[in-house]
Formats: sequence, structure tokens, C-alpha cells
Amino acid sequence: MSASELLANTLSPDTNTRQDATHKLENASRENYPAYMLMLSSELVNESSQLHIRNAAGLALKNALSARETARQTEYSNRWLALDPESRGKVKQDALMTLGSTSQKAGAVGAQVVAAIAAVELPSDQWPELIGLLLEFVNNQNNTNMKMAALQAIGFICETIKPEILSLRSNEILTAVIHGARKEEPSSDVQLAAIHALYNSLEFVRSNFEREGERNYIMQVVCEATQNPNVAVQIGAFECLVRIMGLYYDNMAFYMEQALFGLTVMGMKNPDERVALQAVEFWSTVCEEEIELAIEAQEAAEYGEIPEHECKYFSKIALPEIIPVLLLLLTRQEEDADDDEWNVSMAAGICLSFLAQAVQDHIVPAVIPFIEAHIKSQDWHQREAAVMTFGSILDGPDPAQLTQLVNQALPLLIDMMSDSNVHVKDTTAWTLGRICDLLIQTIKPDVHLHPLISALVNGLQDSPRIVANCCWALMNLSDQLGVYYEDETAETAQTGPLSPYYEGVVQALLRVSETTGNESNFRTSAYEAITSYVTHATPDVIPVVQNTVVTILQRMEQLLGMTNQILGVDDRNNWNELQSNFCSVVISVIRKLGDGIQPMADRIMTLVLQLIQAAGKTSTVLEDAFLVVGSLASALEHNFAPYIQAFLPYLYPALQAHEDTQLCTVAVGIIGDISRALGEQSAQYSNAFMSVLLENLQSEVLNRNVKISILSCFGDIALAIGPAFEPYLDTTMGVLRQAGAVQPNPLDFDLVDYVSSLREGILEAYTGIVTGLKNTDKVGLLLPHVQSILELIQRCLADDERTDSIVKLSFGLLGDLADCFPNGEIKQFLLSEWVVTELRSKTRMPVENKKTLRWAREMVKRATA
Repeated sequence: MSASELLANTLSPDTNTRQDATHKLENASRENYPAYMLMLSSELVNESSQLHIRNAAGLALKNALSARETARQTEYSNRWLALDPESRGKVKQDALMTLGSTSQKAGAVGAQVVAAIAAVELPSDQWPELIGLLLEFVNNQNNTNMKMAALQAIGFICETIKPEILSLRSNEILTAVIHGARKEEPSSDVQLAAIHALYNSLEFVRSNFEREGERNYIMQVVCEATQNPNVAVQIGAFECLVRIMGLYYDNMAFYMEQALFGLTVMGMKNPDERVALQAVEFWSTVCEEEIELAIEAQEAAEYGEIPEHECKYFSKIALPEIIPVLLLLLTRQEEDADDDEWNVSMAAGICLSFLAQAVQDHIVPAVIPFIEAHIKSQDWHQREAAVMTFGSILDGPDPAQLTQLVNQALPLLIDMMSDSNVHVKDTTAWTLGRICDLLIQTIKPDVHLHPLISALVNGLQDSPRIVANCCWALMNLSDQLGVYYEDETAETAQTGPLSPYYEGVVQALLRVSETTGNESNFRTSAYEAITSYVTHATPDVIPVVQNTVVTILQRMEQLLGMTNQILGVDDRNNWNELQSNFCSVVISVIRKLGDGIQPMADRIMTLVLQLIQAAGKTSTVLEDAFLVVGSLASALEHNFAPYIQAFLPYLYPALQAHEDTQLCTVAVGIIGDISRALGEQSAQYSNAFMSVLLENLQSEVLNRNVKISILSCFGDIALAIGPAFEPYLDTTMGVLRQAGAVQPNPLDFDLVDYVSSLREGILEAYTGIVTGLKNTDKVGLLLPHVQSILELIQRCLADDERTDSIVKLSFGLLGDLADCFPNGEIKQFLLSEWVVTELRSKTRMPVENKKTLRWAREMVKRATA
């Protein structure tokens, strides 16, 4: 079979033909990589070959050079770089020649291949002439296709390669790209390719943006492109403005004043929705930047500092101009709009909510006239827009500004839950959910609760979207009232404002969750709401919680009985999702009832073990099932002992599932739960636990964050078994000392965060070990390790980036060590200058940390007397 036939077959509608051809190509790439790559590049450049075959060749070339997974990408890069220079040169030459093809589509595929080779070679300081060659092609006046494909290649290169590798060529790239995007360029296709390339290069042309003259020229070209007769170019230009605002907000004041206010307001009114969407997105980006700047300014003020960046208040200045347009766009809803379909009225709603957060109180007078004029309109578009406006501005203004408004609006909104239009009802349910979430203090239990809950419970019989929003509103009501009234009363109240409605609401939610479908996620929302009602149940409604768990366990049994009837992927996903929902409710019931769950413990454990067996490799269900076991262990404490032998055969495989980070983390957590629950009784399992945990630390595959969990788990085991930890002490201390020596590179933010979490895990481990041995006859075993523990504490406290929790753990551990040796055994260590200095610390810190510091000071004083 010829190469062209083989490539044609990779596009065949027949699955077997397609798979066979793909398989043969993969074999060819493995058996003779140089010949394979040359064969593909010859097909790609061949002008007499059919377009679909050239496309297939280009795609196969690109796929032989780039992969999503890091390990495979490294393998592909090494394979390419090991190819003889002559073959590599030929493939590169063919790809570059394809850019000038008479077929635009072939040129575009060629651009992808050039970018894929560049992504491998440029970071290795190879193919240095590439950018220069592409710039020559862009300046080629005679071949429009070549200009376009070269710009596409530059765009792809900018998108895939790290900015620092290209920053040295930023001047040349920018010159070419801006040249192609100018309004004088005769071809709109070239302009479009140039605008897309500019979008991808914006991140690394920072130095050009710092220079006023260059910045002016870039902004002029982009602003002119928003007025291009070609709509695709207009859209691309607005996309560039959105990104420029996100990257270079500080430099934008002059352009906002001169052009951007006008251009973007005009853009929002553009009859083509795609242009309007990008113009709305521009203002959403402005608001997001200014919300961030307000948070930054607030944090700086708390420390008496000046913020690094200054807010220009663009959103406040533009408010009178953009509010009328956004409100108009809100009335452009589509009757049969799909949930997933992003349209201009949705974008306007999101933008309005960002605007409310950015301008705060100023939003209220700007929108009230619109709400009042339209909330009772005959036209559903106007009614829905008025409710959407009201719901969108609830987060941002001072709640005191909104209290009276919400009090006036609540009765009307509750009535609108029976509106004749489904969109109005849906937005009303969402708005009521927002009020419950953000302004719970405006809901007066004796006035509003009965009509509000009645309206939301009635809404549970409506269409899926409305049901989902009603569940969300009921959940927010429970969450926020729970927190609000817990704060009000110091001791746990016997009853709460929701108590009279508990049984009715939970029963209604259980009815909703019985359905087989889950459109708009309404069934999941119902389970989330049930979980919230269980979590916030006051003592007088505990019978409702007990009845709920009985219902859920019955459903688990029924669903487990149907495991053999699962037919396809959809059935399996549905089964998994339901089991996860059941587990969430059961966990919240266990936490609420504590040791009161004892009468149901046998039944719960039996079901969970059946679920673990039935779940197979579905890690999310396994995680949830394991979390039920962990909760049960914490609730039952010593009474959990009878279940351990049955559970361990399922725990060990999960601990050895090194590729599954989440499952492994949960399994490590359960060892901690079991150890804490059983206390000294867990010593009989500690040998097996410690062996598997130490083995996991040696794994090359296991995610490093799981290893942090393992270190703090050592602390749980040591605390539980006390002196019985002696056989593992030296090994564990060696591991902790080694881990504690890791120093972060301050420029690698990921590593800084990791080292911070790592130190927290080590401090927790040390705390468990020290506390477990304190006041026992084995406390002397700690003496050889005191110095390395104190070295870590010193390192943690000296770190400028230390977190509050690390400070608290460090002082706590210091105090524990001193408490272990009150008779001067470690006096010389505790009198070190750094210890004395840290204990005198006057820096501001949370109240809890201050208490810990004072306690540590007392312990050290006693141990050094």
C-alpha cells in the first residue's frame, strides 16, 4: 500500500480501515523513524497530491513531534533531535515550502508542523534562523498565502513556546505581526492571521509595551482593526484588547480616554453578537482587574503600605456609558437558548455582577430605575432582565444599602416563582438563591420564611433548571441561616428558625432526588441540599436526620443490587454519581450524630464494603466510600475495632495505587483516622501501616503531595501508640530530617508553595511523635533528635514567606519539646540566641498563635530555670 493510500485510510469513515491505517503508520514510525518523517514531509509538500492526504501527512508529522504528556513529549523531542541533520533539514525545508502552497489549507497545516518543530528545536538553541525566515515570508509582497501561513506559524510558535525563549526576538516578531495587521494590508486573510499572531505574542512583548512610542503604534493598529470591514478581524482585534487589558492595565489610562471607552461601547452595540460578546468581555476584564486591585489596596492598607499597582477606576468613570448598554443586552434573551450556549445576554449578566463588585454602592442608583420600570412588564424579556439585574448586583454594594431594597423586593420575587414564563421563574429562583447566600440578614424568619420556603419547595416540581436553582437556594438558606444563628447564640441552640420546615423540605428534596435523570444537575443539587440540612440540623430535628440516613441506605442497597444490570458508559456514570451522592449524605449524617451512629454502624460498613467491591477501579467512588469509613472511625473511636480486619484488605491496594493521587491521599488519611480512633489499640496494625507508608515514600511514581500526607500520618500513628512507636523512631526521624533540609528556589513559586506544605507536614509529624512520647518512660529517645528538630523550627520561623499555621506549629512544637524535658536536659539548645529572640517576638499574629507563643514561652522558661 502506498503512503498516500495509507494516509487516505486514516481519514476513512470505516473504523476498522481507519484503525488499521493508524496502526501501520505507528509501526512505520517505530521501525524506521527517519524514512517515516521524510515520507510524511514529501506528501505534505507535494502540490500534486490531494489536499486531504496532505492534511493527513501534516497532522501525522505534528503528532510525531508533540504530545500532551510530559514524558511522551520528552521522548518525541529526543527522538527528533537524534535524527541525522540531513533528514531533519529536509523535513524542515518541506514544511517551510508548504507555507507558500497554492492551497491556504495546506499552508495552515504546514504552519502547524513548523511550529511543532520549533517547539522542540528553539528551546535547545537550534534553528536560530527560523524567525528571520518567517519574517521574510511575511514581507513577501507577491504571495498572500505565504504571508498568511507564516503569520499563522508565528502565532502557533508564540502560543506553544515559553515567553522567555522568544523574548529576545520580540522586536522582530512584533514588527512582522503589526505589519500584517495594519489597515493598509490589502488582504483581510493576512490581517486576520496577523491579529491572531499578535494575540499569542502579547505576553512576551512586555518590553515593547513599556516603550511609549511602540505601545502607541500597537494600540493604534489594534484599535483600527476593531473597525475593519471583515467581522473576523474585528472579533480578533477585540480579543486582543481584552488580553491587553488583562496584561497591561497599568498602561491603559491614555488609550481608555482617547479611544477605548468609545470603541468598546460601540462594540457592545454591534449587531453581530460575536463582536458584542468580545466588547462585553473587555469590560468584564476591566472590572476583574479593578476588583483584584481593591483587594490588593485593602491588604496594603492593613500593613500600612502603599499598593504596588494603582487603580484607575475605569469602571466607575464609564458607569453611565456602559450600564444602559448592558441593561439593553440583558433583554436580548433567546426563547430556546441552550444551557451551554454562551450568548450576549448571559455575558451582560456576568459583566454586570463584576461591575457591581468593582464600583460597589455606585451600581445601585444606576440600575434601580430599570428594575422598577420593567419588573412588572408584560414582555417576559423585560421582566427577566429586571430580575437578572437585581440578582447580579447583590454582591458588591454595602449590605446596608441593599437591605431595604431586598425587603421591598422579596414578596414580589416570591410571587414571581409562579410566573407564566419559564425563563423568568428560573432567574427568580437564582436571584432568591443569591439573596439567601449573600444577604441572609435581610430575611426575617417570622415574615419571609414561610412564603419563601413554600415557593422554593413548589419550584421543585418545575423544569430541571428551575429545580436545580431551587435546590441551590434551599441549600444556601440552610448554610447561611445555620452560620448566622450559630454566631448569634454562644451555646448550641436546641432549635433554629428552619426547624418547623425541616421535615417538609428534606422530604421534598428526597422526592426530587429519586428521579432517574439528572438534567441541569438538578438531582446532584438536591443531594447537596440534603447534605446541608443534615449538617445544620439542630437537636430538635435529629429524628429527620435519622430517617434520612435510613432512606439513603435503602437506596444504596437497591443500587448495589442493580450493579449487574449496568450496560454502558452512561449507566456506569449514573451509578457512580449516585453512589457518590449517597456517600456524601452518609458522611454528613455520621458527623452530625457522632457516636449516636452506633446502631447503624454494622449496616453502613456492610454496604460500604460491598460498594468498594462493586466500584472496581472507579477511584471517585472508592474515595467517597473510604471517606465514609474514615468518618465512621472518627465517630465510633474504640468501637470501630470490630470492622478493621474486614476493611484492611481493601485499604492496602488503595495505598499501593501510586498513579491515583487522590485515592492514595484518602487512603493515607484513613490510616490517621484509624490510629486516632483506636489510640493505643492501633499498635497491632502499626507495623503494617508503617511498612506500607515507608515503601510509598520510596516510590518514584507517587505524587509528592501524597508524601507530605504520609509524613503527617507518621505523627498520627506516633501520637496514638506512644512508646510503642520506638521501633520506627530512628527511621522516621531520618526521613523527617532529610525532608526538612529541602530549600526552595525563591523564583520557583510552585516549589516555594510545596516546601511550605512539606514543612507543615514535617512539623505535624514531629508534634505527634514528641507528644506521643511526652510523660512516658521512653521520652529520652527524643534526645538525639532535639537538635535537628530545632534546626527545622529555626528555618521555618526565619522564612519571610512562612504561613500563620507554620508559625503556630513551630511555637507549639518548641513548647512541647521544652515540656518533655523540664529538668534542664536540653537547656543549652533552648538558650540559643535565636530561640530567645523568637520567643520575644512582637510581630502581629492571630490570637491563637499568640496563645501558643505565650505557652511555649512558659514551657521554655521552666525548662531553662
